[in-house]
Amino acid sequence: MRSFLLIVSLMCGLFGADATIDIVKSGQKTPKIEIGYISSGESLLAKKIYKILLGDLNVSGHFEPTDGAIYAKDSIDFSAYQAKKIDLVAIVQVIKENKILKATILVYDSNSSALKINKTYQLSDSTLYPFVAHKMAIDINAYIKAPTIAWMNRYVIYSQYTGSGRANIVLSDYTLTYNRTIVTGGLNIFPKWADSTQQEFYFTKYLVRPTIIKYNIHSGRSEQIIDSDGMAAVSDVSRDGQNLLITLAPKHQPDIYLYNVASKEISQLTKYSGIDVSGYFIDNERSMVFVSDRSGYANIYSKKLDIDAPAEQVVYHGRNNNSITAYRDYVAYSSRESDNEFGANTFNIYLISTKTDYIRRLTAIGNNQMPRFSKDGGSVMFLKHTSGQTALGVIRLDYNKSYLFPLNKANIQSFDW
Repeated sequence: MRSFLLIVSLMCGLFGADATIDIVKSGQKTPKIEIGYISSGESLLAKKIYKILLGDLNVSGHFEPTDGAIYAKDSIDFSAYQAKKIDLVAIVQVIKENKILKATILVYDSNSSALKINKTYQLSDSTLYPFVAHKMAIDINAYIKAPTIAWMNRYVIYSQYTGSGRANIVLSDYTLTYNRTIVTGGLNIFPKWADSTQQEFYFTKYLVRPTIIKYNIHSGRSEQIIDSDGMAAVSDVSRDGQNLLITLAPKHQPDIYLYNVASKEISQLTKYSGIDVSGYFIDNERSMVFVSDRSGYANIYSKKLDIDAPAEQVVYHGRNNNSITAYRDYVAYSSRESDNEFGANTFNIYLISTKTDYIRRLTAIGNNQMPRFSKDGGSVMFLKHTSGQTALGVIRLDYNKSYLFPLNKANIQSFDW
């Protein structure tokens, strides 16, 4: 158990805010949008949705949102908004019809004095209101033909420690407003989505031995995939969902393996006397990056998907580079930048290209761990620990902005989105 927990620490980036990526935008001006809600009907729920929507449009980087608060009716004085140079007005209303909640978004273009969006979303469960807000934001964003923000509507899945040797798997939205526990009992860690549809995910459960399990979030059906004496965890899944990079330690020495979902065939990719963990596909899934202690400390290496292929060092700065993620040929990783024996250390997240010498620091202060790329590669989510707060952070790589969402005492072991 002790060796298992030691490897878990390395894979989680526990060894030992502010994006600086260049802004990539078109030359068009950012539209100003005012958001509010109608006080009639299910006004409390409408208020919650508009608050999330206000934040979503801010996080998108494509709008200058302002808070319009309460509207008495669903019509507006266009001349007043034209005078204030407000381009768009978004109004949320929620009503209940035959016990069914219906949320409507009305978006007016003050420049053309016209209603441009009138769309209603049904809520089968009122707790899902954050996702209704995210869908509204995506639709408003599509109206101005801005780069997609569809990632906002994806689930975040995380493992949350609940006590000694116990952790649950929780579904959430990216703001952590929605939370639903779906796996309980024992130690359940390292959740990883099985494919882009987010219907199923892999996680590790400590049974007699660490065991990788595949779980369907709708049916609750689970399937044991593989186990190992020392360690078992899925770190990456191919784009088609058919191949997994898995860390196993059958002889208490962790190495990385390639597992085919259909054939159940497994191939060993590393064979090193130390620690090799956390493999991620790169180079159109012909190679991988991974964390190893080959340098005498945690560092980033790459190699072809063949056990005989040489491993090449990728990072040449820092004395503890771990907790990685990859999107195509870009890698984000956490690096320790202080050596405080008795206090908190500083970890910052860096972005590099495996094809060039490109490197940028994405965070500035605090303990920043577990970077995870969004599905489109345009954002990086991470955990940020400071003396006064632990939060889930989102870095918008193309817009030089980052946002923090407080964890409210949640102790996250690992996550995926």
